[in-house]
Amino acid sequence: MTAPVGAAFRPPVEPRASTTALAQFWHSTVGKKIVMAATGLIMVLFVIGHMAGNLLVFSGAARINAYSAFIHGTGELLWLVRLVLLAAVVLHIISAYQLTRIEMAARPVAYAKREPQVSTVAARTIRWGGGLLLVFIVFHLLHMTTGTVHPDFVRGDVYSNLVVGFRVWPAALFYLLAMLALGLHLYHGTWSALRTLGVARPSANPLERRGAAVLAVVVAGGFAMVPLAVMLGFLR
Repeated sequence: MTAPVGAAFRPPVEPRASTTALAQFWHSTVGKKIVMAATGLIMVLFVIGHMAGNLLVFSGAARINAYSAFIHGTGELLWLVRLVLLAAVVLHIISAYQLTRIEMAARPVAYAKREPQVSTVAARTIRWGGGLLLVFIVFHLLHMTTGTVHPDFVRGDVYSNLVVGFRVWPAALFYLLAMLALGLHLYHGTWSALRTLGVARPSANPLERRGAAVLAVVVAGGFAMVPLAVMLGFLR
């Protein structure tokens, strides 16, 4: 079919260079690793702040409840942080899933016998730990944020919600298991993210990750202190 006589010629619309570059970046393996590293560090900053806030429970109900009221009183800023965190979680999961698919496609047949040369338990369990943490995030939101699965949720009374919630030992034990997974995830993930972004240089001893180890122990241990304190009767 020919165009009508006199019809104006319209050249095909070329995609913007910025859009094309962004798409190429996302579809590349390197791009996915950078996205995964950057979003992972965003979540690391969040868990550090969240852990520090949780430890206010040891200062008494008034202190931690006032802290919670202050956070919720920030309005638009709180929602902005939530949206950034949600985007980071979604992009992190998508990147991890797609990188796993790429790795599996590159080696469809598994090794007959696999003996890791330079590896850690944290590295070998990173995917299982990530899946457990995803389930935990959903449970934690339903437990301590919306109160959907909490035995006696009182909006605004963080102290009571923590103490009452962790008196249910299956919930407390699941929380502790998730914190173990979080510690392992932080240990390997933080080190790997810094390597990907070029912050940490290659080392002659790649298993020596003191900074990552300290971060993992402090954050996971700080979170775990609350349910342990409730189970042992130090928080009532």
